[in-house]
Amino acid sequence: MRIFGKVRHRPSASWRQATDRAFTLIGDGRYEDAGALLTRAADLEPWLSESWFNLALLHKFRHDWEQARAAGLRAVALLDRESGAPDWWNVGIAATALQDWPLARRAWQAYGLKVPGGGQHSAATTEPTGMELGSAAVRLSPEGEAEVVWGRRLDPARIEVLSIPLPSSGRRWGEVVLHDGVPNGERVTAAGPSYPVFDEIELWAPSPVPTWVVLLEAATEDDRDALERLASDAGFAAEDWSSSVRLLCRACSESRMESDEGDGEHLDPHDHSEPGHPGPLGHRTAGAGDLWVPERECGLAAPAGLVRGLLDGWVADSPDSREWRDLEEVC
Repeated sequence: MRIFGKVRHRPSASWRQATDRAFTLIGDGRYEDAGALLTRAADLEPWLSESWFNLALLHKFRHDWEQARAAGLRAVALLDRESGAPDWWNVGIAATALQDWPLARRAWQAYGLKVPGGGQHSAATTEPTGMELGSAAVRLSPEGEAEVVWGRRLDPARIEVLSIPLPSSGRRWGEVVLHDGVPNGERVTAAGPSYPVFDEIELWAPSPVPTWVVLLEAATEDDRDALERLASDAGFAAEDWSSSVRLLCRACSESRMESDEGDGEHLDPHDHSEPGHPGPLGHRTAGAGDLWVPERECGLAAPAGLVRGLLDGWVADSPDSREWRDLEEVC
C-alpha cells in the first residue's frame, strides 16, 4: 500500500528498539527522555501511524493537549482502516481537553460511535451531548490516594462525579473529570449489570460546591436515608461514608469486583481496612444479622449557606431519632 508515495513496510529494528526503550522510560515516569526517543522513532519511520500514535500517547500522559492533538491527527491520517482505531480515541480525548468540539465529534464518529445533533452547523460546534453512555465508575487521583467513585458519562472522555469523594482525593461532588479510554477495572452490581472503571486524567470542570463531613446520630437506616433524600431534593447530595467506603489494595481496585458488599457475617475479601472502624478508616461488611450503628460519618455536598439548614431541617422532622454534630468543611 502506498501513502504519499511511500510503500508501507515493517518498522526497522532501530525503530523498535527506540520505541521499546521509550515505553520503559514512560513506565519510570521519565517522559522527557521518552519523548526524545519517540521523536527519533517518528523521524525514522514517519509513514507509520504507530510512530505518531505513540507520540500522541506520550503527550496525553504529559497532559500536553496541543501536541497530543497534532500527533494524533498525523496518526489518523496514516490509518489503513476506516473505524475503530484507538488513534481516533486519543484524538477525541485531546480534542475534549481543548474543547475542540468539531474535532471531538469527528473523532468519536470516526471511531464508530453515534453522536447526536451533528447535522446542523451550530450543533456540530457544541459539546457532543446526548450520547446516553450511562453510568460508570472513575478512579480519582490514580497515581496518588486513588478513590473509585460513581458518575455519569457525559461523552466518551468525561464523567460527572455523582458520589461525594473523600477529601484526600481533592475532588468534589459535581465535578467533571477527563478520563482515559481503556477501563482499568470493573464493578458488578447485585442485579447483574457491570460498569467499567476509568482512570481520571485530569480535572476538566471544577465544582463550586464544598464538601463537608458531619457526625450523625441516626436511630435507623430510614433516618439516614431521609437526609440523603433531603439533600437530593435540594439539588445537592449526602452520602453515608460509614457504609459506602471500603479501603482496597491496588490489585483489588483494578479487578472485576462486586459493587455490593456481600452477605453474611464475614469481612469483605476485597476490603483491606481494619474491621470495626467506620467511614474512611474502613468498616466491616454489613450482613443481614448485623446491628445498625446509630453514629454515622456522613459526607455532605452543599453550599455553606444551606448545609446547616439541611441538617437542622432533617433533625426537626424527627427530633427524637436524629442529631448532628461536628460539621467541618473538608474540601
